[in-house]
Amino acid sequence: MRYSVALPNDRVDRPEEFLTAAAVADIANTVEDAGFDACFVTDHPFGGDRWLAAGGHHALEPLVQLSFAAAATTRLRLHTNIYVLPYRNPFLAAKSILSLDVLAGGRVILGVGAGYAASEFAALGVDFDERNDLLEEGIEAMKLAWTQDGVALQGRHFLARGNTMLPRPTSRPHPPIWMGGNSKRAIGRAVRSCQGWSPLPTTARRAPRTATVSSLEELRLRIALAHKEAEAIGRKEPLDICLSLLQPSPGSPDYDPQQSRSYLRALADLGVTWIGVRPVGADRKSYLDGARRFADDVIAVLR
Repeated sequence: MRYSVALPNDRVDRPEEFLTAAAVADIANTVEDAGFDACFVTDHPFGGDRWLAAGGHHALEPLVQLSFAAAATTRLRLHTNIYVLPYRNPFLAAKSILSLDVLAGGRVILGVGAGYAASEFAALGVDFDERNDLLEEGIEAMKLAWTQDGVALQGRHFLARGNTMLPRPTSRPHPPIWMGGNSKRAIGRAVRSCQGWSPLPTTARRAPRTATVSSLEELRLRIALAHKEAEAIGRKEPLDICLSLLQPSPGSPDYDPQQSRSYLRALADLGVTWIGVRPVGADRKSYLDGARRFADDVIAVLR
């Protein structure tokens, strides 16, 4: 099991604690030293006010924030969880992602998803109903741009007649792509086109336009679907599975290390290979105290 920890890019309430260059560097360096394998960020460029009032959140631009984390570290992987590819022209996205991957020495993990915030799609001028098709053609377009010269590809909103993108990513043949989402379609995409799958744990209050994964049994059934799809297409490549924890987070009053270790062992038995961890804390010190506690109480013990 490996572990990716959140960079709190939503903490616009305490920007001096979490959203300065020094803060991002301090957090990234500390979690790397603590034993985490990656850090992750979310992606919400222009949230609708009603969505924000209902529990949505702001975020820094993911690749910019990860570039500051990259500069402060040497080993820590740089993980988007998730990057909403339909918001962007796939070739511009491919150039930004490969630039981070090259400058960071091949440390990018590209978690992508179709997105779910209709108000954000509208504000960005992207047809919400096209999001799944845009995601699928975007993955194809990025892979071609990263690996081939003279790319010729017709998309819904682009036409490449023979275009080349250099340099190549340091990760070969390209950064690993992890597909986010719980639906059969998302699982199928992950198995057919990606190196990993990121199921979204849901609760009654948090199920944004996706199938429910709120228990170990529901997760087991979804993983079984992935295995069935892999068998059907003859896939031999291992599929990473990254699940973000909705359990009591390190730093919260009801956090229980023993319970966390037991839960993670059960997830590992199901085939989960990565865990997303989101410590809580009113300020950077308490946030990092929670991250170090999880690393000592859980990561170090399970390893």
